[in-house]
Amino acid sequence: MEPYKGIVCSQPHRRVTSARRMHQPDDQWITEVRATLRDSDTNFFQVRPARYWFDFALSLLLAYGSGAVFLLSPLGSLAQIASFPVTVFWVYRLGSLVHEVCHLNHHEMRAFKVTWNVLVGIMTLAPSPFFTRHHRDHHSQRQFGRHEDPEYIVNFFPQGSWLGLLAFGLFIVAFPLIVFLRFLLSPLTFLHPALRELVLRRASSLTMNFRYERKLSRFDRFAITSIEILCCLRAAAMLLAVYWGVNHWTRLPLFYSIALGVLILNQFRLAGDHHFQSEGHALTYEAHIRDSCNYTGRDWITWLLYPFAIRYHALHHLFPAMPYHNLQAAHKYLTHRLPSHSPYHGLDQGNWWRVARRTLFDFGHFPKR
Repeated sequence: MEPYKGIVCSQPHRRVTSARRMHQPDDQWITEVRATLRDSDTNFFQVRPARYWFDFALSLLLAYGSGAVFLLSPLGSLAQIASFPVTVFWVYRLGSLVHEVCHLNHHEMRAFKVTWNVLVGIMTLAPSPFFTRHHRDHHSQRQFGRHEDPEYIVNFFPQGSWLGLLAFGLFIVAFPLIVFLRFLLSPLTFLHPALRELVLRRASSLTMNFRYERKLSRFDRFAITSIEILCCLRAAAMLLAVYWGVNHWTRLPLFYSIALGVLILNQFRLAGDHHFQSEGHALTYEAHIRDSCNYTGRDWITWLLYPFAIRYHALHHLFPAMPYHNLQAAHKYLTHRLPSHSPYHGLDQGNWWRVARRTLFDFGHFPKR
């Protein structure tokens, strides 16, 4: 991956030049947040590799352990039924680490990135080179909230009607199959340079927004090609194992059910990440942050949908380079140090449902896009 060129520098103690202090009044509170964090004795941007490896190992053990019970138990048995939600949860949690892989700098924890992709990205057909670029574009001030934003969920379905929501649901159901075929048929993309270029730009990101066009560097082309070959072998092996009688044909719909469950959880999470006030036009940076949410409640659904403290999503958009394991401590530090009138406190949301309900069901809430 290329070095991350996020919104905020990963060195919080660096002095700000007088030119960079010149903000509009609406942005002044963001300057105050940065200054408050910079004055802390704690470096909240320090990555702790042991924490990454521990979270990865624990999630891997529980995801694949419960997955083995689900896949190997007799069809329809109590063990299989009981292990399904456990498998979906831990595979979702394990897969969510791709977000942390994405935000590591180019030279940070290379062994972790490779290990995650070999043991998770390829096995689940969700490798980090198919996520990193579009996620960074979501953080980009040029893309955030626009029609092309690859993670702004209101770009994924026609707004304002149950029919649009139904179409979105059907798209979710089909998406695991689309991804599977994308990798299985990837050798065909080399038949013509124009076809290959189209696939690289339009079908090499794990986003449901087909208006998003990926910008490609030379390294992106290499990373996509390398990982998609391995993913193609993985997809083909799933079919060949059934053809050769190694696995029963029911193994394929079982795999699909896990993928669908994980995807549904991820789409539910996306529905609460932001307030989705953008009409598809460029937002100011201050509006970008106000559109994002910090979840400070302790309800079970927030714990379920937001693993690894990413529930502090507005704080994450303020400081994309801050490691996930420091978000909670940084949020606590800011809430105690910032004045009571700071708009930062207004980013807090009590629970996910209050935001997600408007996103998915309050059809009068949205402007037409």
